[in-house]
Amino acid sequence: MKEEITDTHSKALRINLDPRWYGTFAEIGAGQEVVRWFFRVGGAAGTIAKSISAYDMKVSDAIYGRAERYVSRGRLQAMLDREFRLDIERLGHDRGDNTSFFAFADTVVAQSYRGGNDCHGWMGIKFQSRVNDEPSQIVMHVRMLDTQASLQQEALGIVGVNLCYGAFFLNHVPEELVESLLDKLTIGRIEIDMLELTGIEFRNVDNRVMALKLVQLGLSGAAMFGADREVLQPSDVLRKKAVLVERGSFRPMTHVNLNMLECALSKFKEDPAVADKPVLPVMELTMRNLLAGGKDVDRRDFLARAELLAACGMTVLISDYFEYYRLAAYLSARTSERIGIVLGVPSVYELFEEKYYAGLPGGTLESFGRLFKHDLKIYVYPLRAKESDELQTIHNVKVDPKLQPLYDYLVGRGSFVQLDNCNLAYLSIFSRDVLKRIATQDESWEEMVPPQVADLIRERGFFGYRPNEKAVVDGAATSVGEREA
Repeated sequence: MKEEITDTHSKALRINLDPRWYGTFAEIGAGQEVVRWFFRVGGAAGTIAKSISAYDMKVSDAIYGRAERYVSRGRLQAMLDREFRLDIERLGHDRGDNTSFFAFADTVVAQSYRGGNDCHGWMGIKFQSRVNDEPSQIVMHVRMLDTQASLQQEALGIVGVNLCYGAFFLNHVPEELVESLLDKLTIGRIEIDMLELTGIEFRNVDNRVMALKLVQLGLSGAAMFGADREVLQPSDVLRKKAVLVERGSFRPMTHVNLNMLECALSKFKEDPAVADKPVLPVMELTMRNLLAGGKDVDRRDFLARAELLAACGMTVLISDYFEYYRLAAYLSARTSERIGIVLGVPSVYELFEEKYYAGLPGGTLESFGRLFKHDLKIYVYPLRAKESDELQTIHNVKVDPKLQPLYDYLVGRGSFVQLDNCNLAYLSIFSRDVLKRIATQDESWEEMVPPQVADLIRERGFFGYRPNEKAVVDGAATSVGEREA
């Protein structure tokens, strides 16, 4: 078995010595860190048609057109499209029948000499996997986490070589491609919070699974995708928006899940800090929930949940932030507007479990200090499992006696907001009951979920759904009777 290549020098050299690929490197900002590797290892004449660095904004505009933001996906796409097109136009006639062309590009801002800036960038490659083939493309957003510009540039060069190598040699195994992006790096140096694979080579790739993979591997603490199944760059989506997050299993999405969000959204918009601001509702799935005690995520189960959330028009966040204060920190780093979290009463009890904060020097007090640092609000949906049970709200929750004064204080200052506008008829609906009824072919489950969710579960056979045999037989008999009539 051939030894896997993970060394950056070896990867760059293998690309240079392979006669199949030939193309352009275009890099804006932070120097020509990626192409430098290919020059350094030797044999670059066989790979590099052109290397260009449009460092000055006016020069960049003259080449690629004006841009409101230079470190943006739009700028990256303009670079990839132009350089790939030029390679085909200039070189296609002479060598198009024996060469696969590519264009690599990045637009990056590294640590400035003054410091304090957001160190991130967009990076991508547009390439032919075979001669005369339609192009495929990989685009990703990276954050450089080193504190020195020289180290950030080094990390950028390595991840760029990894991207090129993955595109050329691992495009048939997308998940291995993703894993290879941090070869010879650590998650403490580079974060990849958005990755999109498109084009003919990736026509069967579901980028939501790639988003999940980023979080699963620790390449990013969170990833996001929209109702149209498109992966999103979280910072761009969250920027300057008030954010309302509901965490859940959504297995499946029920009337309760939607009602929780709708009720909280109504209260959230009444907050003077949110008035007239754009609001983004988000459904969050944590890795702990997706793993559910197993060692790996059930991909079919994950995609079933993703499809049902998409059917309800939801933006989805996958995160590795089980502790709510970590989720709050992630969101507050990406928006300066108000943040709200929607919880059920059971989650309020869990929030006060001291075992989750054993790793913090300040324990539970520190966790709540971090959670409510930016005046975050928690909107609480009531609980009543049976009609005979007392309705549980923030006003009669009893946590550990040692923490009850803290809880009472937080309720008094308005950190917890009771959702008193909910539909009480939904309170007895639980996802676990829906799953049991689906398994036993009890059709009453359909009344517990939104119509679009029920339709998809039936059409796709999600969660082990099978048509009720008696209903199918009766339906067939009716059809025969109608035909005979």
